[in-house]
Amino acid sequence: MASALFMVVLLAMASSVVLASDPSPLQDFCVADKASPVLVNGLVCKNPKDVVAEDFFFQGLNKAGNTKNKQGSNVTPVNVMQIPGLNTLGISLARLDFAPYGLVPPHTHPRATEILTVIEGTLHVGFVTSNTQNRLIFKVLNAGDVFVFPVGLVHFQFNPDMHKDAVAISGLSSQNPGLNIIADQVFGSGPKIDRGLLAKAFQVDK
Repeated sequence: MASALFMVVLLAMASSVVLASDPSPLQDFCVADKASPVLVNGLVCKNPKDVVAEDFFFQGLNKAGNTKNKQGSNVTPVNVMQIPGLNTLGISLARLDFAPYGLVPPHTHPRATEILTVIEGTLHVGFVTSNTQNRLIFKVLNAGDVFVFPVGLVHFQFNPDMHKDAVAISGLSSQNPGLNIIADQVFGSGPKIDRGLLAKAFQVDK
């Protein structure tokens, strides 16, 4: 009896894990109809008869992004908003360009694991494990090196070279990974988070 009960509990736990993940597509494709007013978890499918090759196509990832900004970096996303055919397929891509000393600041992707490969130059990358360890795991990458950032964890990419640009390509395990830049969220929210609360949280004065 005890063993039977154990099996029932085990199967229930396994089923809950399966149901918690994104479902697999139930058709060949579900090209996003971005003009539809219907709100669903994802995007509504276009009529398959209206689907064309351009729905699965993006051009221009060979072009460098504009890094003339405060961070000295640029991210060119290729997700479901750029390629409607990615809808329901659970995958996307991004090109990362870095000026010398350029930084993609600490951020998270709440819905995706990221796998990055350096195409050109050198990058100092890392992520921080969750509480209570808060352990920094980091690595210096050169062209051809690959690094993985687990889903939801704070991570960053930095070009330590003072003279050369760097380029990387990232694959992400979601059609819409989301982006939470820590500094922007904490200090740039609207309405503003109370200064006294932030001062206490960061153990600094106002």
